[in-house]
Amino acid sequence: MDFFQTIILSIVEGLTEFLPISSTGHMILAADILKISQTEFVKSFEIIIQLGAILAVAVLYTKKYLANRQVWLRVITAFLPTAAAGFALYKVVKNYLLGNTAVTIAALFLGGVALIILELIHKEKESQATKIESLSFKQSLLIGFCQSLSIIPGVSRSAATIMGGLFVGAKRQVAVEFSFLLAVPTMLAASGLDLVKSNFAFSSGEYLLLWLGFLGSFLVAVLAVKFFLQFIQNHTFIPFGIYRIILALLFWLILVKT
Repeated sequence: MDFFQTIILSIVEGLTEFLPISSTGHMILAADILKISQTEFVKSFEIIIQLGAILAVAVLYTKKYLANRQVWLRVITAFLPTAAAGFALYKVVKNYLLGNTAVTIAALFLGGVALIILELIHKEKESQATKIESLSFKQSLLIGFCQSLSIIPGVSRSAATIMGGLFVGAKRQVAVEFSFLLAVPTMLAASGLDLVKSNFAFSSGEYLLLWLGFLGSFLVAVLAVKFFLQFIQNHTFIPFGIYRIILALLFWLILVKT
């Protein structure tokens, strides 16, 4: 993997990490387009540079939520199912799911359909949670179980948690912000586990690519988060569902032809 490919993947990660369209899925598909072989380093790269996007959340939300103990108790509660699933299924994910284009395409398509259906039947109610600390621990745990599905590439961690939030009764803005915050422990754990499992066995050149990817994903993610928050003020998630379906069909056609 060269510097140009690294920059492209970091932009893709930053743009897609917090949108309900699957950052991992997009990086796998982008790697296919760029003819990047799914080596152990590339798989680690696709996980670790997500820390750059997570830093964007830390920068944007530090003042608002840093000292709110009730918020972080709910975030940690929601994190637990994914932590258990990720640790138990690490080898399955790393060896069989990451880099699997067919699984990614199928998950993108089905996730898009689910997103559209949920939006069509979802109705905002006054009784819904208007702030994160209004969510019960049971609701937080259910959102966490939804997030655990995102260990499958193409599902989208953001989509799973947002749909989970809407399903348990959170307002749209609350579901999105909870998804942002839940990304922090989730991605820290995923990246930390991958670094430990790989024994930090990267060359100096590979570490340089990781730092470049980290910085690129951070800068782009800051802009993406701000855009997403403005977008949901006046729009539903249906456009993202349609985008997922179209992208999945396009890549399926390409895969069939090749």
